[in-house]
Amino acid sequence: MKRVIRFGSRKSALAVAQTRILMDAVAAAHPELEVELVTMTTTGDVNMKPFSEASDKFGIKGLFTQELEEALKSGEIDVAVHSLKDVPMYPNDELPIVAYSARGDARDALVLPEGAGEMDENLPLGCSSARRRIQLAKLFPGMRVEPVRGNVNTRLRKLDEGQFSALVLAAAGLQRVGLGERISRYFLTDEMIPAPGQGILACQGRAGESYEYLDAVRCEAAACCARAERGFSAELGGGCTAPVGAYAEIIDGELTLHGFYADEAEGIYREGRACGRPDDAEELARGLARRLREGK
Repeated sequence: MKRVIRFGSRKSALAVAQTRILMDAVAAAHPELEVELVTMTTTGDVNMKPFSEASDKFGIKGLFTQELEEALKSGEIDVAVHSLKDVPMYPNDELPIVAYSARGDARDALVLPEGAGEMDENLPLGCSSARRRIQLAKLFPGMRVEPVRGNVNTRLRKLDEGQFSALVLAAAGLQRVGLGERISRYFLTDEMIPAPGQGILACQGRAGESYEYLDAVRCEAAACCARAERGFSAELGGGCTAPVGAYAEIIDGELTLHGFYADEAEGIYREGRACGRPDDAEELARGLARRLREGK
């Protein structure tokens, strides 16, 4: 009888598609295992406060992981699969991240209404984070930016109904659910710095257990970039009190981290870069974060 590995996922089409990517890779590498999908609805899917009542009206971390973590603790699932950018910055020693996937497209993307050739400046741009809103203000000065809630299909429906001139969404998510053709423009990572971990999938497990079968999806380069980006964000408060963007890449054995930090109340917007050895990823990241926070 085959050993069953139960993968936990949110019920959304995107979350399921992402989880199946990893499940299929594990199944192909380990025919002796049987993989099973377990889906659940999270607090963030059904009970998120209106933006006006939330501490960060453009998104709160942790609401999309809580139920999956409880399922891990109870043994209902063996692995929880998350979009890394949804995972709180501070580690849970009982439920560590045990594997990072190879990174998908890290860029943000502009999506126009179906049939539209350009944005209608009389309608707002829709996005789901302060990070995007602040950077959009630089790219499209004078345009209103408003929050948009819901899964990918719900947001696209609102766009096509005429509620927004365009949406900004993660390119990887659109591609993974087969909607890449809706993308009108990809933003370079230099002009719109992504969320820490964007495009990477995180596998969360229980401390002390073996997850060798996840070698089929584990990517050390992505893990290194994730450590840099999340270290940068953690040094700045985890993105909870101030918008943060971070993007790392490894080229010819050198890690480069591009980050930004903003404090809207103080009118601060700062960008910077740090380069060094991949082994020093977290130290480089925290050093860059401190320099930007202190204005050095």
